[in-house]
Amino acid sequence: MGDDELIRHFFGGFVRLHILYHAAKEGICGVEMIEELHRHGYKLSPGTLYPILHHLEQAGYLSCEVDVVSGKRRKNYRITKRGRKLLAEAQGKLRELFSEVVEDQDKKAAAARRRSRSEDA
Repeated sequence: MGDDELIRHFFGGFVRLHILYHAAKEGICGVEMIEELHRHGYKLSPGTLYPILHHLEQAGYLSCEVDVVSGKRRKNYRITKRGRKLLAEAQGKLRELFSEVVEDQDKKAAAARRRSRSEDA
């Protein structure tokens, strides 16, 4: 797996987690999620996002209701009970990973700064 492919794989998981998070807060639609994800630096096209939403729905993590807004069909997705369980598990794993990967790096950097200061003194 090349670097670009691995990065897309990681980001795909982040996108799915982000979708579940927002669907737990309120109903979401594809266009709004594209905009939300764009604010976080993800550039997803409808051709990328909608298959993700459909897959999450088929897997039982999202449910979908179709509304008509200004004469147009609009699919609104909400998290299911199964999706909430998955989100809770993922949040726990994310906290653990963040603590190890990010906070540990901060501790190492602080220790290096302290060593540097003591050598300068």
